[in-house]
Amino acid sequence: MSKTITKLLVGVLQQVGATTRTGKDRASMETATSARMGVGSWIVLIVLLLLLIATGVVVYFGWILANGADVPTSGYAAMAFGVIISLAVGFGLMALLFYSSRKGYDEPPVLIAPEDDSAESRNAPETK
Repeated sequence: MSKTITKLLVGVLQQVGATTRTGKDRASMETATSARMGVGSWIVLIVLLLLLIATGVVVYFGWILANGADVPTSGYAAMAFGVIISLAVGFGLMALLFYSSRKGYDEPPVLIAPEDDSAESRNAPETK
């Protein structure tokens, strides 16, 4: 089973570009992997895998323990309302993001000095 998990993990890492096959033997593949992934990357990968396993365990126990429980109509209505509101907030924030970007609100500020302003403002550094 550990060989299957190892092969799956190496396949995923190759898909995301974290490893490259330099030869057909396992030693060269491990060398390429260790050359690209540092200790921090391995820690992040292990933590994410542990979170995935913990999520699977919670889902499994939730499925088993909730066997035979019925959800009332008000529960389905509340769930649908929550999904609709969440989607509306997401769409609204994305629309604001695109609007802000197209109108130039995301650009850094630029100092525009009037013609009759004092010499101090003319000597102020300009930003690009």
